[in-house]
Amino acid sequence: MEQIKGKTVFISGASSGIGRACAESFAAHGARIIISSRKISSLQTFADELGKTYHVEVHPLELDVTSRKAVQTKLESLPPEWKSIDILINNAGLALGMDKLQEGDISDWEAMIDTNVKGLLYLTRTIVPGIIERGGGQVINIGSTAGIAAYPRGAVYCATKAAVKFLSDGLRMDVVDQPVRVTNIQPGMVETNFSNIRFKGDEKKAASVYQGIEALKPEDIADIALYTASVPGHVQICEVTVTPTNQATMGIIHKTS
Repeated sequence: MEQIKGKTVFISGASSGIGRACAESFAAHGARIIISSRKISSLQTFADELGKTYHVEVHPLELDVTSRKAVQTKLESLPPEWKSIDILINNAGLALGMDKLQEGDISDWEAMIDTNVKGLLYLTRTIVPGIIERGGGQVINIGSTAGIAAYPRGAVYCATKAAVKFLSDGLRMDVVDQPVRVTNIQPGMVETNFSNIRFKGDEKKAASVYQGIEALKPEDIADIALYTASVPGHVQICEVTVTPTNQATMGIIHKTS
């Protein structure tokens, strides 16, 4: 993991779930970490814990990725020693609602598009030119198996994750002449706060999603992200699709009673 040590890694949506696990994993291998989230209160404590545990530098950044102005302003105002980002992990994302498309809440659609697609675009557009200028690095996008095939009552979320897949593919083409690697990780069922957010705080409904199956853990995805960043520089892992053993596709899942 010598490729990771001393690298500066920017992680969006780092206060919980996959983003938090990625911060832990990369910090454990000696990376310098910028952790971003909409609420600085949760980030500061986490940053202190990471620094103390792994003896690495950690910079917490309050950031709403849905705001183009905030992304530009906050990144431009980073201290000089934090501006040279080597690895961007576009993790911030969410799902809201389980309505039929024709009955959907438009504000839910806008929140998903603004976060999952536009937020990824804003960060990529702002950070990648610097990665190229400094001689290379990596973009790791956290997509979903929902971006491979749609499922009922999830059309807009699935569309946003399909966008992540094609934005990853397109960026990989656009930087093919540069030492920049682009990886899209597409997890299936991962037990995080994801479902609680989707069902707007209905914890019982959220918990039922994972009953009867051993879902993936955030740490599983973080391990994959770390591996893709640790392979030799001439190796690019373009796409990784990962599910629990008892999930074959979005719609084919075996649960015990």
